[in-house]
Order: sequence, then C-alpha cells, then structure tokens
Amino acid sequence: MKNISFNKSNRLGYYLMMLVLFTLAACQSGVELPKGDADNGGLTLPGGFEAVVVADSVGRARHLTVRDNGDIYVKLRVANEEGQGIVALRDTDNDGKADIVKVFGGYTENGGYGTGMEIYNGYYYFSTAGDVFRMKIDPEKLVPEGEAELILRDDYKNAEHGFEHIAKPLAFDNEGNMYVPFGSPGDVCQEFNRRPGMAGMFPCPQLEWHGGIWRFDANKLNQTQKDGYRYATGIRSVVAMDWNDKENSLYVVQHGRDNLYRTWPDLYSRWESAVLPSEEFFKVEDGTNGGWPYFYYDHIRGKKLLNPEYGGDKELATGVDSIAMPLMGFPGHYAPNDLFFYTGDQFPERYKDGAFVAFHGSTIRGPYPQAGYFVGFVPFEGGKPSGPWEVFADGFAQLDTIVNTGDAAARPMGISMGPDGSLYITESVKGKIWRVMYPGNKEDFTEDALAVLEERKKTRTNIKKPSEEEDNLEKGMLEIGAQTYNVYCATCHQSNGLGDGTRFPTLSQTKWVRGNKKQLIKVLLQGLEGQIDVKGVSYNGIMPAHSFLSDAQIAGVLTYIRKSFGNNSSSISAIEVGNVRKEIE
Repeated sequence: MKNISFNKSNRLGYYLMMLVLFTLAACQSGVELPKGDADNGGLTLPGGFEAVVVADSVGRARHLTVRDNGDIYVKLRVANEEGQGIVALRDTDNDGKADIVKVFGGYTENGGYGTGMEIYNGYYYFSTAGDVFRMKIDPEKLVPEGEAELILRDDYKNAEHGFEHIAKPLAFDNEGNMYVPFGSPGDVCQEFNRRPGMAGMFPCPQLEWHGGIWRFDANKLNQTQKDGYRYATGIRSVVAMDWNDKENSLYVVQHGRDNLYRTWPDLYSRWESAVLPSEEFFKVEDGTNGGWPYFYYDHIRGKKLLNPEYGGDKELATGVDSIAMPLMGFPGHYAPNDLFFYTGDQFPERYKDGAFVAFHGSTIRGPYPQAGYFVGFVPFEGGKPSGPWEVFADGFAQLDTIVNTGDAAARPMGISMGPDGSLYITESVKGKIWRVMYPGNKEDFTEDALAVLEERKKTRTNIKKPSEEEDNLEKGMLEIGAQTYNVYCATCHQSNGLGDGTRFPTLSQTKWVRGNKKQLIKVLLQGLEGQIDVKGVSYNGIMPAHSFLSDAQIAGVLTYIRKSFGNNSSSISAIEVGNVRKEIE
C-alpha cells in the first residue's frame, strides 16, 4: 500500500468528507435489509417500518435470541420426546426468510412451559418451567453438538404453599450473575388459593421462597433456589424481564392479580375486574419490594391500594410508602410476556434505549373484549419513561373483537434484536416469527408516522379502555341468545332451563353445559340421540341438529345457556362455533 500524506487543507477536506459519509451512514438503516412482505406479515406498524415473516409455524414459540451472525434461536413451550425444544433458523440468501430450520436440545423437560432463551458469555441459556440449562456456542455451526449443562433446578422443595407462576425468564448482568423469578404460588397469598372472600395471610409466608427474583452465579452448575440470593421481593409473576445495560439495572413488567369481581363481587364490578389491576413496570434493584400480595396498582387513578384480602376498600393505602412504585402501569390482564430495551442503530432515534413490551393477551377480561395481543413501546430517558406507552405493532390476532383467547390467530410472545438492529418477534399459537425493519432514512421519521397506531389505541377493542356499557359483549350476545333459546330450546328445556325431569334434561349446573365447549357446540350442530346421564338421571331421546342456525346464533344461545340457570360459565364465540363446524363438515 502506498504511503499517503496530507497537508492541512487536504486533511480538512478529508475529515469533512468522512463526516458527511458518517452522517449519511447514521441516517440510513443499510442497504442489506431484505424487502418486507407486501402486507407486513399482517402487522400494522408505524409509518416507514416494514416486516417480513421469517418463518410461519415453528411450533408454540416463547422467547428468542439472535446471534451476532443473524442466526435465530427460539425456545418452544414444550420439548418433543427427544428433549428437543429449541428451534434454530438461518437465512442463507438474505431474503428475510429462514431456509434452514433445525430443532435441537437434548435435555429433560421438567414441568413444560419453557420460556427463557438468551445468549450470554458464549453460551445459549434456556429454561423449562423447572430448569435452566446452557449449551456452548459453536461459532462454525448453527446447532451446537455439546451436552446441555444444568445450571439451576427448581426442586420444588420450597413449594409447601404450592406453585403456580413458574415460568423462568432469564436476565444477565455484566458481572456474571443470572436473574430468575420465582413467581407466587397462588393469586394473593390465601390459605386456600383463590377462595372468594377469604382474607390473605399476614405476614405472607409465601414470600420467603416465592413472589420475587433470585440472583445466581451464571457459571455455576447444578444450583437450586437455595444457592441463590433473593434480590427482590413482592413481585407476583414475571415473564417480561430484561437487563438494561445503559442503566446497569434490571427491569421487569409484572402480571397483576386476577378476578377482583369473582372473589369480591360486592366491592368490584365486572368492568373494574376487566381493566384492573395494572400490569406494573418496575426498575428492580437489590432489595426492591413491589408490594405483592398486600397492594395492587390502579393505573386509572395512579394509586397503589391495599388488596381487599388485606382490608382494602378501593381507597385504603396504609403502608404504601414502604414499597416500590411502578414506573408505569399498563391496563389489567394485557399479559406482558417479554421486555426488550432497544440498543440498535437501525430504527429512528426516538426508539433508541426505549423499551418494547410484548403483550401476550388476556384470558379473563370477559364479558368485555380480551385485550393486549400487541407489541407496545415506551420511550426512555434517564432510566425512566419519557412519555406514555405507545402501540408499536398490532394485528397479531387478525380480528378486532376477541371474545375468547382462542379466537386470536397469534399472540405476541418474545422480542429480540439482530446484529443489524432489526427487531424479531415470536408468537405462541403456531410459532410465526417476524423481522421488523426500518429501511428508509431515519431523519425522515416524524410523529406523523405514529398516527395510525395512535388511532388504533383509541378504537381497537383489544387496546382501548372499554366502555362499561357499550363494550359489554354479553349484553348483545345474551339478547340474541335469549331470543334463539325461546324459539328453539324453551319448548323442551323450559324457560327456566330445568327441563321436565323425564324426557328433557335440565341445563342447570351440568357438565354437559359447563364443561368442554367444543363438545357442547358439537351437540347443537350435530344433535344427540341415545341414552345419556344428566345429574344422575337417565334420558333416552333425540335432540335434533341445529346446524341451520348461524355461527352467531349458536354462539349466542350457548353463551346464554352457560351464563343462565346458575351456570356462570365462560362465553362461546362465533369463531369457536365456525371452527367446530369446519371440523365436522
């Protein structure tokens, strides 16, 4: 190579040229990004963003991580019979689509419900509900060939109170430590879990080994919970967790408690039970106490309040000064299942160092629409939110009003970042994986790009705060259901649903009505004949098929039956009816 020297003028010109090139490079996301899918894989994103579906269905995906060469590793909820529960994916031609997909693992499934998937210090770390393993990365190979090493085993020896929230997401600091939550063994620390009207135990004995986050040596094999250090307490259930390198601190988003109405119907309405309590976003430091089981957070009022199990009346907040307040409260039951702080340079500057949250979606918001099912974003500055939360990616469910969780086509689950700053998202129904990119000039990004998603935040039933009257799904369904019942069912089963005791069975509090929804739908679609037993009484008649009714009519009448005559069971949606109809046709 020739030696080149510069005079002062040439050096100044050179530096200016390099500054221009650097600025241009900083403004561009790069020319190597693949083209996004025409429909962004079904997602609605801020203006200028694109998404490509990397893989359509790898299995019931949970968390994921991406290697520095772009290879993707996804933890499945449950391993196969060979103990293989990790999916490795590689895109060899840079079209955004994985053309090599391999499953590996070689570990014993302990408790199912696998979640964690992280790369740390040259290893893949991953978890089942009961164990944390690691495998050595082979830089030359997509799939490692070594054995899985056991880092941590939940031996349940500390589970005298039971165990319920046992997912084990993983986070690592920069000093060789691994952080693992051990969730609460029940809802709110009652002697008999989820018992309506029962007081909570005080002090809560469960907090010794549950409802907190423990710190472990990330490099030590064969640990149990007793080898760890209780880093934080009073945190009910965590699946969304990330170590923020810029702040050198752990952050989590907690799942709030359940069923305020079911357990305290004289104090809380069904609407309050649907939207409360908040999913709390915490900065977690050594000794943090999040307040579970004594307190919950009401994001609408911006207050931490005593739980009714501890004398709360929706106003009392005795002792709240002794616990940590959340950075932010998200609406109830959104189910935050992953948290990721964005450190890349591909996205516009407003996303730098901000937090992405995958909301897996609610299951217990009825009779209001189920909510969540999107990826949110929280801008950050100085280690705390610098603005309200936003919707970043929506459309996973592929429908607006979600009556039952099973209606959703996809439920966002895991978030990670590739080496070029692309954001990867998994979902847990079939295991679709999206790669979200910003291919344009970052300087062109303005607040106008957020307008579509801001409108969805106000109007989509899976995101907005529901109207207590207008968004009550049962109101319309029960009216339709009652009309259909009176026309087609009441003649035999009587208007009170009790039947006649000889030819026509009761519909009150029977396993036929309150049990398997799919079987109940089949009965209405196909009819039923032959001897059956209902509450100890035998019936031998013929119920004709009602397949001539529409999916909406069948959903309405079955919801009416399941909500009436003392049944108090969950709703049935037209989508569920349609799925069963397709199966039997």
